[in-house]
Amino acid sequence: MNRLLTNPIVVIVVGLLSGAATGLYTFWHAAEAAVARAAIVEVPHEVEEQRAQGWDFWTIEIDSLANELKDEKARQQKLAEELEQRAGRLAAEEQELARVRKELEAMRADIEARVITVGNDEMKNLRGLAQTYSNLSPRAAVAIVRELDDATVVKILALMKPDVVGPILEEMTKAAGPDGTLAARAAALSEKLRLIKLGSPNAA
Repeated sequence: MNRLLTNPIVVIVVGLLSGAATGLYTFWHAAEAAVARAAIVEVPHEVEEQRAQGWDFWTIEIDSLANELKDEKARQQKLAEELEQRAGRLAAEEQELARVRKELEAMRADIEARVITVGNDEMKNLRGLAQTYSNLSPRAAVAIVRELDDATVVKILALMKPDVVGPILEEMTKAAGPDGTLAARAAALSEKLRLIKLGSPNAA
């Protein structure tokens, strides 16, 4: 045994084996430490990648939602503009209707002002006058008509027969008046006769 330990070859082999073992141990220990450090560094990197992937995912969703909101806002804006235009048209139509209504009311008031109404209470007296004038010559009737207002003349003429009224109006177109003949007044009386409103024919 002592010979083996003192044998140079054995000593060299043992030294080589010892150095190799020491080097292997040192390398293995260093490798474990490096692997541990790599693992520590790698974990945060994976987490960052996951976070980045998750943020990208939510960015797409947010962009999609933002586009939907933008489209909805544009649609609401368009709807608001259409409603505003419709309100403008309705306001214009209301103004036009108010104008037409005002014109119609004015026309009705004008017609009512021109319409001559014969009440039942005056019908009896007017019939008597109409009968009297019917027995006069057209010239004599025109002489009386000159002194009466248009409303009274129209009421009387309205109760006379057409074949009697015709000659009287014809005579007026020939008779001299302040501004020439009475033709203009005859035309005005004819127009008012068209608008006269008589009371009940059965009135006393």
